[in-house]
Amino acid sequence: MQTRSLLLALFGICSLSTAAFAQTAPPESHAPIGVMGDHIHEAGEWMLSYRFMQMKMQGNVQGNQDITTDQLVSSIANRFANPPVMPPTLRVAPLDMTSSMHMLGLMYAPSDRITLMAMLNLVDKEMQHLTYMGAAGTTRLGYFETSTDGLGDTKLGLLYSLLDGMDHKVHLNFGLSIPTGAIEETGRILTPMNTTPSPRLPYAMQLGSGTYDFEPGLTYRGYAGRIGWGSQLKYLMRLDDNDEGYSLGDQLTLSGWSSYRFNEHVSGSLRLTFTDLDSIDGIDSRIILPVQTADPDNQGGQRWDLGLGINTIIGGGHRFSLEYENTLDNDVNGVQLDMDSMITLGYQFAF
Repeated sequence: MQTRSLLLALFGICSLSTAAFAQTAPPESHAPIGVMGDHIHEAGEWMLSYRFMQMKMQGNVQGNQDITTDQLVSSIANRFANPPVMPPTLRVAPLDMTSSMHMLGLMYAPSDRITLMAMLNLVDKEMQHLTYMGAAGTTRLGYFETSTDGLGDTKLGLLYSLLDGMDHKVHLNFGLSIPTGAIEETGRILTPMNTTPSPRLPYAMQLGSGTYDFEPGLTYRGYAGRIGWGSQLKYLMRLDDNDEGYSLGDQLTLSGWSSYRFNEHVSGSLRLTFTDLDSIDGIDSRIILPVQTADPDNQGGQRWDLGLGINTIIGGGHRFSLEYENTLDNDVNGVQLDMDSMITLGYQFAF
């Protein structure tokens, strides 16, 4: 319901855009709102931003093939099997997950070539599960939900301009993630023996990485009349293991987009994104559960997403943007929840 209210608010604001509003830059001068670190500012310029991003996952896949929950608990081995304490196969199946993030950003340009960035992230995660009874079989015991919320990892960045022409712009991206998000979150679960302990939750439900992460990249943007286009390549590197003995996988992300300006205040965009995420390196010795999300090998994979977006300027440096992404293809490591869609809503104010 929160997402629907935000969308209605955005389109209400978009409908107020008229020629009476002044503007300092065309709407397509920024990339789709789902692209981070996409533009350089002029010397002395500041920008405040807010983004709301919500990701939805639903159903399970093994590689790139759908797998039912009955099949999952009948055929997928439990990494932590230790009869009679732990069953030989998985007995808890995730059904869906919603991950929401509020991102508060600040940018400042000390010179025309350099723009500095900082972003604070607030995270809210929910995952629904189905527990099967006992050590074998397909008798369903019941459903339960786990949830976590709080401060995520904090991002710092520097953008360095290599080319700032009228029609073509290129800059380097340098990012550093600071591990301010918790990685020891616990929650109440329903076990196959019908007990409800509160163990440490699996990796996907933690709020941060626990590691310092370096993210270099390269961003290009081009323009011709009403048409804009661009691409961005980023590589996220985990610099070390965290205090719990593991590190999340390195990630390569490549995005390409095009945009069209409908009028002085509104542009639309189309974006294709490829993501290649490695599995987790190491293991948290306190995450031991008969569910796929507790196995570090069931993390990462390759994914293609298609995004549709809108950028709107209403004058005075105010910009409202929306992007909806749908997964075209998802090939995961092991067994995982299937990526469904992601929506990003943003506001930016430059001064």
